[in-house]
Amino acid sequence: MAEAHPVGFQWVMEAKKRGAKVFHVDPRFTRTSALADTYLPIRAGTDIALLGGVVRYILENQLDFREYVLAYTNAANIVSEQFADTEDLDGLFSGYNPDTGSYDHASWQYDGQEGNATVRGTGKERDSASGLEHESHGEPVPARAPRDETLQHPRCVYQILKRHFSRYTPEMVARVCGIPEERFLELARAWTENSGRERTGALVYSVGWTQHSVGVQYIRTGSIIQTLLGNMGRPGGGILALRGHASIQGSTDIPTLFNLLPGYLPMPHHADHPTFDEWVDSIRHPGQKGFWGDSRAFAASLLKAYWGDAATPENDFCYGYMPRMTGDHGTYQQVLNMIDGRVKGYFLLGQNPAVGSAHGRAQRLGMANLDWLVVRDLFMIESATFWKNGPEVATGEIVPEECRTEVFFLPAASHVEKEGTFTQTQRLLQWREKAVDAPGDARSELWFFYHLGRVLREKLAGSTQRRDRALLDLAWDYPTHGPHAEPSAEAVLKEINGYEVATGRPLGVFTEARDDGSTAIGCWIYSGVYADGVNQAARRRPRHEQDWVAAEWGWAWPANRRTLYNRASADPDGRPWSERKKYVWWDPDAGEWTGYDVPDFEKTKPPSYRPPEGASGPAALAGDDPFIMQGDGKAWLYAPGGVLDGPLPTHYEPAESPMRNPLYGQQANPTRKIYEHPINRMNPSPPEPHSQVFPYVFTVSRLTEHHTAGGMSRTVPRLAELQPEMFVEVSPELAGEVGLAHLGWAHLISGRAVIEARVLVTDRLTPLRVDGRIIHQVWLPYHFGTEGLVTGDSANDLFGITLDPNVLIQESKVGTCDIRPGRRPTGPSLLDLVGDYQRRAGMTPDRKVPVVTTDAAGGDDAAGSTDEQSAAAHQDGEPHA
Repeated sequence: MAEAHPVGFQWVMEAKKRGAKVFHVDPRFTRTSALADTYLPIRAGTDIALLGGVVRYILENQLDFREYVLAYTNAANIVSEQFADTEDLDGLFSGYNPDTGSYDHASWQYDGQEGNATVRGTGKERDSASGLEHESHGEPVPARAPRDETLQHPRCVYQILKRHFSRYTPEMVARVCGIPEERFLELARAWTENSGRERTGALVYSVGWTQHSVGVQYIRTGSIIQTLLGNMGRPGGGILALRGHASIQGSTDIPTLFNLLPGYLPMPHHADHPTFDEWVDSIRHPGQKGFWGDSRAFAASLLKAYWGDAATPENDFCYGYMPRMTGDHGTYQQVLNMIDGRVKGYFLLGQNPAVGSAHGRAQRLGMANLDWLVVRDLFMIESATFWKNGPEVATGEIVPEECRTEVFFLPAASHVEKEGTFTQTQRLLQWREKAVDAPGDARSELWFFYHLGRVLREKLAGSTQRRDRALLDLAWDYPTHGPHAEPSAEAVLKEINGYEVATGRPLGVFTEARDDGSTAIGCWIYSGVYADGVNQAARRRPRHEQDWVAAEWGWAWPANRRTLYNRASADPDGRPWSERKKYVWWDPDAGEWTGYDVPDFEKTKPPSYRPPEGASGPAALAGDDPFIMQGDGKAWLYAPGGVLDGPLPTHYEPAESPMRNPLYGQQANPTRKIYEHPINRMNPSPPEPHSQVFPYVFTVSRLTEHHTAGGMSRTVPRLAELQPEMFVEVSPELAGEVGLAHLGWAHLISGRAVIEARVLVTDRLTPLRVDGRIIHQVWLPYHFGTEGLVTGDSANDLFGITLDPNVLIQESKVGTCDIRPGRRPTGPSLLDLVGDYQRRAGMTPDRKVPVVTTDAAGGDDAAGSTDEQSAAAHQDGEPHA
């Protein structure tokens, strides 16, 4: 956090001054480590083992916040007797289909509710990233489920959780992660001691936590800990997901993602959602609790914002105009489609895949096979010049004179040259004023898309084709100003906020949304940011002029509440868990919820409220159901649906690993998304042979002095001078083993690429003793490329493409490689070196990556233990090697 998010880290240091204890877990000793009380080095890709150890420590020592857990979680819910855990199936859950590499969720349901499952193991949900698409509403779950309030039933969630994490002992944490037992126990003790009625603890992770083939389950494990300890919905608790850009949160709220619409409404699927009603019902799941029950109003209001007068109840608000998903439309499928000649044109805005995405060679070869490419950026980035300056020009894979792609470079305005909002890490919208005019022909994204839409509509104005109606009927009437006819960003913000169609009155809160076409809302979770016709995001009242929640600094979605699910900061009767930590509470005299923050609950619903039989949506939420977006009003320690790779987090090795999974026969995530494509050859991992060809683990992260792939920072002289060259950090022990010289050169080889870097020999990397052997890790920054004042090879070239099944994000924080002293070869010799490694590693074109590595699934391609070995492994608590 100090390295990559230094402005936010100042508040960690403020907390430390007041007595907070800071722990830092990272493969590399960083600026954060230097300021933490305790640093824990970890083998990259093993966080679930560490966090699972903390879960076990809490449960074995009965340190959970029991009142909170009983009242506010699904700990007491009883799970189907059909459910089998990873402890029973050597790393798999029940319902696994080895032919599709996916799970049928029927056996994961609560007892007697097996028929509620909608995910049936076909793999379709993985292609549409439905784990992200459904966000918190997940699969259908009934408002009520069988429970055992004593937590003694062997199939209640609490007991399943205990059994599942029982083997995550301190010894196993040390064996898997390389963290000494005593240091792990120091963390576990501090975390639990700083939780409960009187204290709360916070978990902070950076965006790299998501960039793993089990990234969603990393975050799930952290959520389980924080829920068991009563740290959710309470001040000083929660989970803070740090974002890599100022508006990464905003670009998922109003998404740049193929499977989401604004406000986390899922994009319809052509086969599953042929009608508006079927689409809406797949979101709200009639019969469930919670505010997703109002999805019809959110969806109708969104379509009304899109198509204005043309959108009526009679035509389902122009639902027929909506695009439909047909499968995997993610960025990595796209680039492989480009290579295969199935994509003709591509727009690139604010991203630089030539060096910023995994498998840089695939990215560049894909873009070299387009008819046209539009790049909008501040500078001439690598994704605009790959055809003449990319590494493949030197190898002969791209010949500039023969490259078929016509590149259009359009200069973009920077953030200080345009107005609008950021939505940052804590869901806070902050308005930025335009400071200076953009130079020359540089224009804002708002200008570009508005005028692109205007020109297209003008060209189609006389069309009678049905296919053109969706474009012609758009509500595309934003006011403009200035010599370049810049659209009004405030007018767009008003539309995003939502308004009453008949009067134009801006809505004050999302509960004003209606499903009859009387409201139009561009993003329902942002309703209120333009309440009373005032730009609430532009508020900058100093903190000394308001209370510590600072509700008049910017505006946070939803409804300007700063802590989500803050009803959980009070006990079931509505009283604060402690006076010291009071945040929102029920005022019986006023008959409403009150406090320092906007209550995340219906303001006048008392704690004693119990819903009538048959109620659904918000009306089904009891007065002690704080998790108001969940289908049962509870926090889920166990997920009966909505997560594609298991109802509980499980340690799997990264897709590329030098060692066998010490916990289970199943090596890697059995549901991970794999692209079998000739260009995407994956390094072998045990139990496959030849994994020793790539014996070292590499990981990447950012430097304070550079920003993401370096497109901006490598053009700034002072930043370029501070970090002028691509380098690799290695431990003194590894330098001695390989023959690397400090400040000399090294080259790193994977099954996709070879890159070179200067060597920095440093104690910041610790050789780890893991499962009886020494694992060496090396670290690389990912900021370099061929353009700018300083240049260097791109670390992302080393990665292959393997994705988390829930969100289709790439595993780009851990891989395997070899490292050699000296500079890399150039030209065709570079391809020869990669080819030699591929041959030695058995990475032939016809090789299939083994997905299942245990015989528990019964698949023909299973590899691993015999039944006797597996039974013995479960008996003594250790899996076979």
